[in-house]
Amino acid sequence: MSAVSPARQANGLVRARQAAATCRDHKADDVVLLDLHGVTDMTDYFIVASGTSNTHVRAVARHVVEAFARDGVSVVSVEGLEEGKWVLLDFLNFVVHVFHPSMRSYYQLERLWGDAPELAVTP
Repeated sequence: MSAVSPARQANGLVRARQAAATCRDHKADDVVLLDLHGVTDMTDYFIVASGTSNTHVRAVARHVVEAFARDGVSVVSVEGLEEGKWVLLDFLNFVVHVFHPSMRSYYQLERLWGDAPELAVTP
């Protein structure tokens, strides 16, 4: 796995925490921040959160995209927004997953990425 500069890692963590806090601020349930350094080169952090309905999942995801857009940070890829069962927001160095509870239970990302340490959403 490639080495990540401490400055990039710190900035990525700040942004990942911002995304997690935005999810929490918009009433997402069970918001989890996973540190994927040393586990995969795919991305640095996963944020996993649940909405209470398809509409809530879509709303939480849209709020995250809008919050970052206000800071001049664009999402690179969005998947699942129309259905609202599992929305994936790829910001390159972190990925936000907003699930409907039944989908989160089915896919169990936290178990799948069980080697990744969980970090506090707020420092």
